[in-house]
Amino acid sequence: MPYLIRCLESVEAQTLGADRIEIVAIDDGSTDGTGEYLEEFAARTAIPTRVVRQANSGGPSGPRNVGLGLARGRYVFFLDADDYFGEEALERMVTMADRAGTDVVLGKVVGVNRGAPGSMWHRTAERVDIYSSQVIFTLSAQKLFRRELLERLGLRFDETFKTGEDALFTMEAYIRGRGVSVIADYTCYYLVGRDDGKHVTKSGSYTLRFEAAGALMDLIAELVPAGPKRDRLMVRPFTVGLIQQFAHGLMKQPEEIQRHKLELAAPLMARHWTPSVARRIKVAERLRLECVALGRLDLLRDMLDFIKAETRPEVVRRGRARTPYLAFPHFGDRGSGIPDASYEVTVPDWVGRPGLERIEAPRAARRRRSLLLRVARRVRTQLRTRYALTSS
Repeated sequence: MPYLIRCLESVEAQTLGADRIEIVAIDDGSTDGTGEYLEEFAARTAIPTRVVRQANSGGPSGPRNVGLGLARGRYVFFLDADDYFGEEALERMVTMADRAGTDVVLGKVVGVNRGAPGSMWHRTAERVDIYSSQVIFTLSAQKLFRRELLERLGLRFDETFKTGEDALFTMEAYIRGRGVSVIADYTCYYLVGRDDGKHVTKSGSYTLRFEAAGALMDLIAELVPAGPKRDRLMVRPFTVGLIQQFAHGLMKQPEEIQRHKLELAAPLMARHWTPSVARRIKVAERLRLECVALGRLDLLRDMLDFIKAETRPEVVRRGRARTPYLAFPHFGDRGSGIPDASYEVTVPDWVGRPGLERIEAPRAARRRRSLLLRVARRVRTQLRTRYALTSS
């Protein structure tokens, strides 16, 4: 409360219709009148509503699992009590899943008084390839899932985790499901920032973050054979999860915590950090992770100071291909233990503020030129064909 009021109003306003929706509301030991409000709402709403009141479980996994066990619909959506739907959200997502035959549908999310993932909303698509699209960068539970998939896999939220449990759940559904759809042309979900700042995702110690990142890495390694597909998915836990523990704020923390974080990261880096994963990550992030892999807090400090100062790294080009390298600290210093290959631009990167400059690997640039040439040839061919038809 009081966010729950707007949340439930948005369900009642759905264009899908009350006869096609059921609400399973789990009151997880609230003390603010939520339970009483839910029971009053259930008594008056046209939507069939089941209310379960239970002792506080300490996290979102338990309540979600209870609700999932009671659900009877073809699809389920995990709606947090702080947030709310766009009016056409469920109708659009169900229609998409029915038409495409996919097991997971992502509806566009926007933040209200907070940020929200944005890279995956460029276009609506009936099916996306999880190994090449940006959907791996949104692993929250706020998606439409086909219930048959969840029951077939016995998929539930891991109640031993207090953070990151939704990433495990969603990633497994992505990998083992029969396809993922994206709705990008309509805002389905409004992710609300609480005025009191009390979000579950912001609570918990840093040790829980390492556990969650490690669990996601292990899950990916278990479900996807070694190779490019696994490498692509591994980018997510390294760049959204682990690297946040080695951001600028690290230097303000006591040195014992800094070193403890390196110790917690060491087994994860040993198991899953490989050159093929590293080459899929931008240089500034890759170098921080390379320092972590080496266990070198001194090198990491140098990198963080350089980045925080917004120093523009020199672009060094080598070889006949003019391969670009970004000269961050210790570039060319063999004694540091960081190979020059770690400074190479292997994915599109940016340098300099203001006026960011885009830097591309030679192969990517060649692919882009090749595509432009193919398009140009196709246009010329079409023009010639049209001219020939006109002349005849």
